[in-house]
Amino acid sequence: MSSVVLSVMRRDLLLARRRQVEALLPLGFFVVAAGLFPIGVSPEPQVLRQIAPGVVWVCALLAAMLSVTQMFASDHQDGSLEQMLLAPQPLVGIVVGKVLAHWVSASLPLVIAAPLLGVLFDMHPTSIAWLGLSLLMGTPILSLLGAVGAALTLGLRSGAALVFLLVLPLTIPALIFGTGAVLAVDGGQSPQAHLSLLGALLIVTALGAPWATASALRISMD
Repeated sequence: MSSVVLSVMRRDLLLARRRQVEALLPLGFFVVAAGLFPIGVSPEPQVLRQIAPGVVWVCALLAAMLSVTQMFASDHQDGSLEQMLLAPQPLVGIVVGKVLAHWVSASLPLVIAAPLLGVLFDMHPTSIAWLGLSLLMGTPILSLLGAVGAALTLGLRSGAALVFLLVLPLTIPALIFGTGAVLAVDGGQSPQAHLSLLGALLIVTALGAPWATASALRISMD
């Protein structure tokens, strides 16, 4: 299983490196969308600090959804996905490898860029650190849930729009717990409860989403 995961992950990362424009699109959207809020809402530091966690999390969520539809689309178009389904290796391992590659190429840059946006929103250093930690724990959930949606809508003409409709409601708990942890720190409270719930959600999603994605791929390819 581990060799399958590493092989698929290495392959997808190499493909993402060759398609740098597509790989950097979520990061560009994330930075531009979040950077517009200080201009459109208010330049007051107090207002920016209050809205910063929610704004950064929502922009990260939307940025992750931009690239999740391509997780299986290119392999489906060139016939590679059919070969993966026929291969003796477990399909769940292939799914895990593709999800990890998507997180490293599309979501990890968002986590790295989040502290810069925290400075833009005049957040305190402690709040910026907890924001980065919440995104580090929450963005894998977005990739895992996005994989399920991408597999269910594979090959459909309006698949990108359907992915948003299917996945966005499922990501609301991660959004609530992630922003709640940062807001708790700003209010002088402990973020442990929110992070514990976020970690539990990550564990449940990691255990169930790959199997659901594998089943959805088989259904979509039949």
